[in-house]
Amino acid sequence: MKKLLFLFAFVLAGVSGLHADEGMWLPSEILKKIKDIQSQGFKLSAEDIYSVNKSSLKDAVVRFGGGCTGELISNEGLLITNHHCGFGQIQSHSSVEHDYLRDGFWAMSRAEELPNPGLSVSFLEYMQDVTDEVLKGYKTKMTEEKRSELIAKNTKKIEEKAVKGNPNLRANVRPLYYGNQYFLFVYKVYTDVRLVGAPPSSIGKFGGDTDNWMWPRHTGDFSIFRVYAGEDNEPAAYSEKNVPFRPKKFFKINARGIKEGDFTMVYGFPGSTREYLFSDAVKYTAYTSNPHKIALRTLRLDIQKEEMNKDQAVRIKYASKQAGVANAWKKWQGEAKGLIKNHAVENKQAFEAKFDQWAKGKPEYEGLVTRFKELYGSIEELSLVQDYQSEALNAVEIIGFAGRGQRGAERFYKDYHMPIDKACFVALYNAYNKNIADKYKSPYFKEQLQKFGSIEAWADALFTETPNLEMAAEIYKNTNDWFRENIAPTLIAVNKEINLLYRAYMKGQMEYNDATNGGKIFYPDANSTLRVTYGKVKGYKPADAIYYTPVSSLDGVIEKDNPEIYDYNIPQKLRDLHATKDYGQWESEGSVPVAFIATNHTSGGNSGSPVLDAEGNLIGVNFDRVWEGTMSDVLYDPEICRNISLDIRFALFVIDKLAGASHLLEEMEILK
Repeated sequence: MKKLLFLFAFVLAGVSGLHADEGMWLPSEILKKIKDIQSQGFKLSAEDIYSVNKSSLKDAVVRFGGGCTGELISNEGLLITNHHCGFGQIQSHSSVEHDYLRDGFWAMSRAEELPNPGLSVSFLEYMQDVTDEVLKGYKTKMTEEKRSELIAKNTKKIEEKAVKGNPNLRANVRPLYYGNQYFLFVYKVYTDVRLVGAPPSSIGKFGGDTDNWMWPRHTGDFSIFRVYAGEDNEPAAYSEKNVPFRPKKFFKINARGIKEGDFTMVYGFPGSTREYLFSDAVKYTAYTSNPHKIALRTLRLDIQKEEMNKDQAVRIKYASKQAGVANAWKKWQGEAKGLIKNHAVENKQAFEAKFDQWAKGKPEYEGLVTRFKELYGSIEELSLVQDYQSEALNAVEIIGFAGRGQRGAERFYKDYHMPIDKACFVALYNAYNKNIADKYKSPYFKEQLQKFGSIEAWADALFTETPNLEMAAEIYKNTNDWFRENIAPTLIAVNKEINLLYRAYMKGQMEYNDATNGGKIFYPDANSTLRVTYGKVKGYKPADAIYYTPVSSLDGVIEKDNPEIYDYNIPQKLRDLHATKDYGQWESEGSVPVAFIATNHTSGGNSGSPVLDAEGNLIGVNFDRVWEGTMSDVLYDPEICRNISLDIRFALFVIDKLAGASHLLEEMEILK
């Protein structure tokens, strides 16, 4: 074990030809990278980034809800994240009478701030390498089943010990490098989080699906919340007696501006990356899985848009749902295109051939490449069945609702429109019937299709004056039972073996790199744990004769403004502010900056992450990546991969000039 840990320490600290911009680094390990970070322009220390002995940058960063990041911007618990991260809360408070999605929302006093049951924020207390403790008692001849039992037992002890005596703490032990290393993460969770402000969607979601994942971007993607606590500053259930949380650390705001070449750091909770994926898995993603999933979601989006354009109430109901469907839909398109354009499959195959030669005569690694190919080949068809199970059969709303026991009926029907669901049933089930081989379809599906004669007639029976919940539950049960009993066991068994291979393959790649002086620095794949990435503000060249500069402005918003198109119809007040050049202190070069791009390596989950300058001050809020670089979850290309961030000055401008909520600015420490 000591030898393995030494290996990880070496590859984390080693000098390499890997671009400095690539990588998602554990904050507790940042000392091993600090010299390189400082060489890029960073002016603080490793302990300023992460410390358990004093307040540090980590203490101003939270995991927001289930899949975003947020950051504290005042000593009174004020928090900023993306508009799309707070979208569900904004929507839940909206109605036709009070359409906060359309009109925005701003609490002008603490009493007007809106509670959000179910929303929480989590602060990382500390992280710790617990590899030795997790593997305590492990013997090399132990079966994999016994190893898993041992790890589960040891993990439970570690987590229980970490939170003992403190009900406000949550602990998770997470594997890194496919189970070659284990870290403990301990969080303090606050559950009283209130909505303070949000711009109208015409700003917060400006450009809609058309601009999503694209550059140049002109989206004011932010919302404001406040964390509340008990009088002792500890987590407490919602109560009118609660008081604003007093953080250990909050970010000062740099409103002086940024320029190309400036240092940037992103500090957040990236969700999932797969940088060490085998070539066959990349090939399936780029050439099979993504194209099919894109086609299925296109069907859903077209149906939703048609009905949403007819009725404002339907638009409100489906605004959040449509955003959720569209986000991955467009990302998959860019990811597939980027992987193919950058020859990801071919490059990985070339490396695997070299690795395979090196592995000969090494029992731990010999034959890995061949076995990977055998296993991935054996489940390719079944993997497509799995994609269709989730993206077609289970994507019909009423079927999922009925199949899961009709939980949350009031909330479900509040945001449900049967004509959309019926049209989706017809489109998705026809696609499943066309693209999945008969041998993988359940007998029930084939019987029902024969009984009704067509998917359309089946839909007529399911969707009468109200949906037939009994039939919906029957569809869910029978199609999912068939999948669970006849498809899933093979997928589970094969993927279990594949995952075991990855543990050996990951370790083998490191040894191969060391033995051949490959010069690669390894970093753990993202897994929704806190990470640091760093880079610089920088434009890029997406195609021949095109260069995108790295900063967009309000002038670009006005250029795109179109009252005839919902996603581009900005508030009249914003037009007036632009016409009179009433920008106040937020003006820069004759306009107001809106967004910027940089070379930080980010992923889903980094939405809402703070973007910091060389002195650790907030300059922006991360919200997206450029479309051409969305393959960065699998392959990072420093020439094309860029993260997109809201320029904090645009948020301040909107709060000040558009919302008239200057009382919020008074809470912040703004550097001018």
